Amino acid sequence: MTTSSSVSPFGGRAWRAMLAIALTMLLSACGFHLRGSNGSFMLPFATMNIGLPETSPLAIDLKRYIRAIGSTEVVDTRDGADAFLEVLSDPERNRTKTILSLNSNGRVREYQLGYAINFRVLDKAGNQLLGPTSISLVRPITFNESQVLAKETEEAQLYRDMRNDMVQQIMRRLAAIKPVLPAMSVAPAVPVTPVAPAPQQ
Repeated sequence: MTTSSSVSPFGGRAWRAMLAIALTMLLSACGFHLRGSNGSFMLPFATMNIGLPETSPLAIDLKRYIRAIGSTEVVDTRDGADAFLEVLSDPERNRTKTILSLNSNGRVREYQLGYAINFRVLDKAGNQLLGPTSISLVRPITFNESQVLAKETEEAQLYRDMRNDMVQQIMRRLAAIKPVLPAMSVAPAVPVTPVAPAPQQ
């Protein structure tokens, strides 16, 4: 007499592997691509505050990216955060759309879309961890008067692509900040000069 046994495809390692694949596909669908030696940007601080409005599309994408990595907690207030990303120039308020070329009739044939940010990173004591940093992105887009709606959709997609690219570049710069002391989440970019003790009288 022989006996047979079956193993459920949804048990143990198989289930965990399927879950990992599903999460990877979900992140890819959102436009995120984790990078680094272990597949992600590892930030050198435990908590971080993003100085952008809660409704900012860039803030939403950046927070989602950081939370997906899991090594740094995004907090709602600057107080007590190990790092504060201070936005000096909000890209959502500084979008540009300039004429790139004209056709033979003098009408617009191509625009250039611009998306830029200027930011710096401070620690909880106000020390500058990363000096003012600018990231500027541009994308060309053709224009056709007979396809206005389609071009508006394409323009919105290009801005989303630039936003995703900007998130990657911001994360790369944040990950490059190096802590020097075990007791510090991050090290000040400018060393503090020790003050000599006053002479004894």
